[in-house]
Order: sequence, then C-alpha cells, then structure tokens
Amino acid sequence: MSNTFNNLHNLAVFCASSDGNDPEIYRTAYNVGKVIAQNNIRLVYGGSKLGLMGQVAKGVMDYNGKVTGVIPDFLKTKEVVHPGLDRLITTNDMHERKLSMNELSDAFVALPGGFGTFEELFEIVTWAQLGLHRKPIGLLNIGGFYDDLVSMFQKMTSKGLLKEDNLDILLVSDDFEKLLELMRKFEPKPVPKWMNKNQT
Repeated sequence: MSNTFNNLHNLAVFCASSDGNDPEIYRTAYNVGKVIAQNNIRLVYGGSKLGLMGQVAKGVMDYNGKVTGVIPDFLKTKEVVHPGLDRLITTNDMHERKLSMNELSDAFVALPGGFGTFEELFEIVTWAQLGLHRKPIGLLNIGGFYDDLVSMFQKMTSKGLLKEDNLDILLVSDDFEKLLELMRKFEPKPVPKWMNKNQT
C-alpha cells in the first residue's frame, strides 16, 4: 500500500506556548500555519493564542484555513484561548486533551517546545510503538533545534534500548513541506504480534 496518508485532512501540532528567543523558530511557526492552510489541512492544536502555538494558528487563519483548539478546562481563560478559532473543544484534563487530539487528527507534528511539547510527542510516539494508532508523526527540526534529541535516539538504538523499526516511526526534517510529503508517503509498520489479540 502506497501513499497511505495522501488525503491528510487534520494535522495536530505540538509546540511551545511561549515565544522563545529565536527569530527563525518564531517565523517558521507562522509559516507552518500558512502551509497548513495552503494545503487545505485543518490545524488541531492546544487552542492557545500565546507563543509558537499562537503563531501557527495565526498563520492558518491569515490564509483562511480552519483551526480546532483543544484545551483543558483549567486553562480555558480569555487570556489564553485564541479568539479566532472556528472550533473549540474543552476537555476535563490534559490526558483527555491528548486523547481528543489523537481522535481528531490524521497525523502529528512537533515544533520546538519545552517539557509539554516533549511530553505530547513522546506519548503519541509511544502509542504508535504499541500499535494504538498507525498515524505518521513528524519532528520539525528548525535550525537544528532537535539535533541533540535525534542523536540521543540514535544512541538509544545503538545501545539496544530502542528498536530501529521504532526509531523509524518518527519522521524528521528541517523543512515543513518536505515533512508533509514524508507523512503523506508514510507506511505504518504491522501491528506487533504480541499486540494482536487474535494471534494464536
């Protein structure tokens, strides 16, 4: 089966809720939103108007794209929620937020961020490793931001703590349009035999 995700309609983006201090990252976040809109893809994200999250959403909206925000109730304030969303989903907690974003999305991309971004990325990758979903996951390595993390993954593999097949779950590029193309061509690995309850 080829081009499994050629019809990519809904893309979840994980990224920082702060601006950071790198102009390239800040500009690229907006451009990611622009490209999402130009490809007629709906953005699914954390719902904030702040930081890189807000820039991605602004890029989508400025180019007439559609945006779904998913935010836990305790973060839902006028100071945080983006006012331009065409759809806002409120969840009870952070875990329910991630479950909702998974259900709403055809694929996932992580931009630079902090602990929250890493937590979202690692959980969705782990779910893929366990066969709980078969959707493409991209890592946008803006300006080498994730170089050290990718090196760490390679060390984990060399030490026998991460299988090569599982490392291949994560698609990495420093160019968002190339990353979209990788996701469209992504072919998921078979569900692990030990996860197949019908296997005897």
